[in-house]
Amino acid sequence: MNFSRENLLMNNNENSGLHEECGVFGIYDFDGKDVASSVYYGLFALQHRGQESCGIAVSDTSGPKGRVDSIKGMGLVNEVFNEKNLSTLHGNIGIGHTRYSTAGQSTISNAQPLVLNYIKGTLAMAHNGNLTNAPKLREELSMTGAIFQTTIDSETIAYFIARERLNSRSVEEAVSLAMNHLEGAYSLVIMSPRKLIGARDPYGFRPLCIGKRDNAYILASESCALDTIGAEFIRDVLPGEIVTIAPEKNGIVSDKSHCIPRFQNARCIFEYIYFARPDSIIDGKSVYETRIRLGRALAKDSPVDADLVAGVPESGNVAALGYSLESKIPYGTVFVKNGYVGRTFIKPGQSMRESSVQVKLNALREVVKDKKIIIIDDSIVRGTTSDRIISMLREAGAKEVHVRISSPPFLNPCYFGTDVPASEQLIAYNRSVEEIREIIGADSLAYLREERLSEVVDDLPICKGCFTGDYPVKPPEEDIRGEYDK
Repeated sequence: MNFSRENLLMNNNENSGLHEECGVFGIYDFDGKDVASSVYYGLFALQHRGQESCGIAVSDTSGPKGRVDSIKGMGLVNEVFNEKNLSTLHGNIGIGHTRYSTAGQSTISNAQPLVLNYIKGTLAMAHNGNLTNAPKLREELSMTGAIFQTTIDSETIAYFIARERLNSRSVEEAVSLAMNHLEGAYSLVIMSPRKLIGARDPYGFRPLCIGKRDNAYILASESCALDTIGAEFIRDVLPGEIVTIAPEKNGIVSDKSHCIPRFQNARCIFEYIYFARPDSIIDGKSVYETRIRLGRALAKDSPVDADLVAGVPESGNVAALGYSLESKIPYGTVFVKNGYVGRTFIKPGQSMRESSVQVKLNALREVVKDKKIIIIDDSIVRGTTSDRIISMLREAGAKEVHVRISSPPFLNPCYFGTDVPASEQLIAYNRSVEEIREIIGADSLAYLREERLSEVVDDLPICKGCFTGDYPVKPPEEDIRGEYDK
């Protein structure tokens, strides 16, 4: 195979790593207390799931029915919200959203939550995931007169719920009827004037859990958001389940009519490998413990003689600790991370030597010099970041740099809410591990074996489509990500 290291790495892409689409949060305080600040802190805990835009929508269940106050903006949670604008959001029921888009749809019009006013009242919704049949559904709605204000498939979901509500007895029944039309990945948090509803697609691609604090119930993408506001974790929303939270229902009512046999579930394995915070528990599995097991599996399958094991901050750190525990090679820190580099920063000009990676990370020369280093990362997407990291370690005096990856090679795109790009953009596509090793400049390279994935989550049914090409849901005929993104 002919390939050029220079050509592969010339794409100085700031988005060379992986990104998750969204984080969702909802809370209903039955005692009537304002919830905007709780939504704010919940979103703050979910910031890692989306860093381009965010929003909060609240309603007062004792006030005018259907009135929703909302604030949305581009940027991080603490950039969009402050004490002054949060103080204007009054209501005891609210939902929030953090968003990351897969392509050029990073605009305020696509920020969530979406708030719809329709003949039955008001509906607010936040969504995590990607629909695989979004273009078909948009066309169907457009032919009946729907006018779209965004390019996100979340709006399509909201329209279907609103349409089904016209002929149903309740909003939760409308959600159930709308789910009959949806294909792909979705975790939803929906606010009606008197109810908070959560729904998860039948495969369970994206996480969603339930919590409780005093007389308030919470829905969140991850349990770490519950911890942040002092709430107790109750349970995960089951794949295919719809939960309705309302005082007259004495808390939570469950509808499992869309649930499918457990063995057909397909939770995204990358929630455990990378996306979720290590302190979260998803579907009964500790993210931290899973990453320890990933590192141990790597050490068993791909040992190498070295002086030190280290992770690429922050995503590789826990797996690196697992590798160290299994191999008995000391665990250490070889990079200092600049914690003040957020979503954006002034990029150096082409004439300058500094790269974006060097702005965010710096190698500890006194730790690295004359050492054989094992560096653990969660994945290699295009290879750009891996190349720079290895170069930094060599410039700092590392004798050898051995790379271990806590996932198998990416060979296929993801259509379910993760921006794994088209196959042609993936460094592992049509290349051997040895060719990849040469491209990134490592002394050795090894990936996690694919069969280890189910093992580390105790055979929890998972989606491995980005590694195997075997998708639990038929992929779209054309790759529409970015046009109908989340």
